[in-house]
Amino acid sequence: MSKKRAYSQYTKEATTLLGSLIKTQRKKRLWTAAELAERVGVSLVTLRRIEKGDPRCSLGLVFEAASLVGVPLFHSDPLALSAHRARAEETLTLLPMKIRKSERDVDDDF
Repeated sequence: MSKKRAYSQYTKEATTLLGSLIKTQRKKRLWTAAELAERVGVSLVTLRRIEKGDPRCSLGLVFEAASLVGVPLFHSDPLALSAHRARAEETLTLLPMKIRKSERDVDDDF
């Protein structure tokens, strides 16, 4: 028997919102759920889980569905998205490669 994963209320709200936005945009495009599922490359059951905001759905599949129906996730402009990604990578290069806990107590009692 597998243990059920607990998600924070924020995560539940965010995934439900994203699923609703995907469903709304799909309907505005007059696409059936089956049409979007085919375009994403998933089963109808999986698309329904995405649209209901199931947090266990693959992030890549959810982003693909959002992209196909026109739900902006970060930037609608691909160049702006690439620039934002590049800045995030530059920031990561300035941070430590590994984070380790100190194995010794620091004596800071002067």
